[in-house]
Amino acid sequence: MTKNFRALLILVLALAMSVMAACSGAESGADAGSSSDGGKESGDEKLKIGLTVGTLANPFFVAMGKGATEAGEALGAEVLVESAEYDLAKQTSQIENFITKNVDVILLNAVDTKGIAAAVQQAKAAGIPVIAVDTEAEGGVDATVTSDNYQAGKLAGEYVIEQLGGKGNIAIIDGPPVSAVTDRIQGFEDTIKKSDIKVVAKQNGEGSREKALTVMEGILQANPSGSIDAVFAINDPEAIGVEIAQQQADRQNEFFVVGVDGAPEATEAMAKEGSTFVATSAQSPGNMIKKAVEVGMKVKDGEKVEELIKVPVKLVTQESLDSYQGW
Repeated sequence: MTKNFRALLILVLALAMSVMAACSGAESGADAGSSSDGGKESGDEKLKIGLTVGTLANPFFVAMGKGATEAGEALGAEVLVESAEYDLAKQTSQIENFITKNVDVILLNAVDTKGIAAAVQQAKAAGIPVIAVDTEAEGGVDATVTSDNYQAGKLAGEYVIEQLGGKGNIAIIDGPPVSAVTDRIQGFEDTIKKSDIKVVAKQNGEGSREKALTVMEGILQANPSGSIDAVFAINDPEAIGVEIAQQQADRQNEFFVVGVDGAPEATEAMAKEGSTFVATSAQSPGNMIKKAVEVGMKVKDGEKVEELIKVPVKLVTQESLDSYQGW
């Protein structure tokens, strides 16, 4: 073998080894890149947010569900919205299903502030943040985002006092045993204590138009014409039910009705000529739930948050309807 041929063979072998090394490095890099991409996909697994509300028969909670969906879309999250129909057992089951589905955050509009505690504890034991929305919930929730419900009742009370000149007889249509309702009632009753207004009837309308209508029919039968000057209902569906009962009893000229929520159906009713539904303490369910989603994600990421966040409300009257933007 000549010297030149031997040198050429060495050069060829060296080149071959270089090519093999380069290919091996490329394959290793490809494997590393594949592993990194796989890790990214795992880290970017779609978020899941569970929301359970009192009832989707109430437009307020429909607006809340819509707000949660919009907030979820912005995060690229799947949002599961459930209606508990004011049934504690049903809502408990919904939370258990959220736990099974391994949601990242649970947003809870409790149908029973105390009764839901055990379900909240289950979620917390599973490591899932729970944010109470619109009303408080026991069991160790991470935060509560709610309208200022005491303020809602206070504004309604101040309006009633102003319209009645500080004296008269009224009825109160109460609601489910949750903090949002009790706070509204407390705010209203604390306010009218400063006047000569007397509560002649107080019954539970269960938060619905149909039940409030039935309850108000009974109140009207028990109290003769001319004996009621105003009615405070804890939400707008109840207020509409009260007005229907009033119309059916042909007692439209006797009293006016004040509600809470600022719902589209309420503003439509208030805008009708001759309507006795004259005012509502307006909330913002969409903004409230979006704030709750934001707080829930902070808790999920290990950030500290305020335990109680109150969203202000404002009184909307027939006179101010044109300037009210609604939900």
